[in-house]
Amino acid sequence: LFGGQIVGQALVAAARAVSRDEQVHSLHCYFVRAGDPKVPVLYEVERTRTGKSFSVRSVKAIQHGKPIFTCQASFQLSQGSPVQHQFTMPTVPPPEELLTQEELIQKFLQNPNLAERYRKHLNKIQAEDVPIDIKPVNPPDIFSSEPQEPKQLFWVRARGYIGETDMKVHCCVAAYISDYAFLGTALLPHRQYHIKFMVSLDHSMWFHAPFRADHWMLYECESPWAGGCRGLVQGRLWRRDGVLAVTCAQEGVIRVEQRPNQSKL
Repeated sequence: LFGGQIVGQALVAAARAVSRDEQVHSLHCYFVRAGDPKVPVLYEVERTRTGKSFSVRSVKAIQHGKPIFTCQASFQLSQGSPVQHQFTMPTVPPPEELLTQEELIQKFLQNPNLAERYRKHLNKIQAEDVPIDIKPVNPPDIFSSEPQEPKQLFWVRARGYIGETDMKVHCCVAAYISDYAFLGTALLPHRQYHIKFMVSLDHSMWFHAPFRADHWMLYECESPWAGGCRGLVQGRLWRRDGVLAVTCAQEGVIRVEQRPNQSKL
């Protein structure tokens, strides 16, 4: 099961247990067991607290009678404040000037000298049915094992039309989007290794401003630390007008083995 799917669905369940006027401002999740894609997921919601300004909902995702995922989401009634600031959005080319991930993969596949193992890997990525439009700003050289800075920039949006609806719907979709290729940022300085096992341990999100998940947003990802078979990644989702909409953080297990020296072509 894709972690972003579980996070998004858990947030849907939590959002149905609060009033329409309350909007999610943060969620904190743990992935505690591997999910089974062949079995439906039951979401159990507890109304932990309902206050005048803030409400907390706790969610368990259950399969085979055991929790595979836990989440606490906090909701807030809209409140104004003069205390406001944010970072500055990175300056990058607009999405209209960039290739989609599919177009980049197709470009690589047209290389007649591409090694078969890379061709199989790219075809596998291309075959995945991902409901997200992705345009990498600084796509890494997938054939290089040279260390790279642990930072990535993507333009992302949900495929299809969602429209002007309850903001909680867009937050649920953003929760799905936020998990895509996120943890891989921590591997960019360590591309000489082959991944044996990589899985998310936890996922947190903070929602700052209204946005449309079906409009282009810039996903700025970076990894400040890795060690002890774990990697930490942080992300920011920016609206096109420079407003910081969402902040994300995730830690995951990363186990690797030395990659054998082989020709790329």
